[in-house]
Amino acid sequence: MSIISLQVAQITPLSAHVTLIRLRRADGAPLPGYLAGAHVKVEVEIDGAPAWRHYSLINLEARAHACAQPAEYVIAVRREERTLGGRGGSLYLHSALQVGQLLRVGAPLNVFALDPEHDDVLLIAGGIGVTPLASMAAALSAAGKRYALHYSGRSVAQLALVTELRALAGAALTLYGDDDVRLDLSALLAGCKPSQPIYVCGPKGMVDAVRAQAALGWPADAVRYELFAEAAPEQGDQPFEVGLLQSGCRLQVGARQTILDAMLDAGLDPLYDCKRGDCGVCTVDLVEGEAEHRDNCQSKAERAAGKVIQICISRSKGVPLVLDA
Repeated sequence: MSIISLQVAQITPLSAHVTLIRLRRADGAPLPGYLAGAHVKVEVEIDGAPAWRHYSLINLEARAHACAQPAEYVIAVRREERTLGGRGGSLYLHSALQVGQLLRVGAPLNVFALDPEHDDVLLIAGGIGVTPLASMAAALSAAGKRYALHYSGRSVAQLALVTELRALAGAALTLYGDDDVRLDLSALLAGCKPSQPIYVCGPKGMVDAVRAQAALGWPADAVRYELFAEAAPEQGDQPFEVGLLQSGCRLQVGARQTILDAMLDAGLDPLYDCKRGDCGVCTVDLVEGEAEHRDNCQSKAERAAGKVIQICISRSKGVPLVLDA
């Protein structure tokens, strides 16, 4: 994936916890295009060391081809304190970033794409998960498609981009807050048709709840989702061994490690991007062993075939694995 050096053109607080950042080329040249749902990776600094973080691209223009040759990339970053589970990237962008500064940014990647054939779409956003769905709302508006955007957070007063979304979506936007009218997913989906495609982005709890409710009536491929969280250890995870044919080594993967983590710790340079099992960039061939698939990009048939594994999230089912990596 190509890396672009972009200049911070503007930093705008949207709420007490969310900041909007506009990134442009220093010479003003157009940027690589993207479609609704795409994200970029941005290099940040954490404890003096470089690291990558991923942010959805925001477009609020209801205009055809608005993102074909954009003059800027727009992202929104929620500040996550380390004491509350943040890993440091958002703190860097909130506290150290300055207008005029150059950032290394990856070209857009889309693993949460809006199907251009979809109409009468249900968009469900939780907190900062509104960012890719805002771009979808703009694309649907530009195409003259029907949609409803349901946007929930802890407090309606703290929801970001509300003014812009009201101007874009009008009556198609409904806001919810834990301190006001709470989002009742079962009631919402009960009033919708299983023929309506669902796109959901937000905290894992919300995404899991939408998928569970939709499973009662919607086809599995009608619900598309994106999580803003990297792979986390699950209760009962055990260490295992993995052999790498191309690298000629065997690695021990700890109970709280992923295969990707173990490879990086060993000084190897595997391909990866999202670290959530969404994008498929880290897919490698599975030569021996049985995988416990936790990704979101393989179909049931592909998982059953057992020919590949996403090393950023999937694990062994208790036996050593051999990978063509």
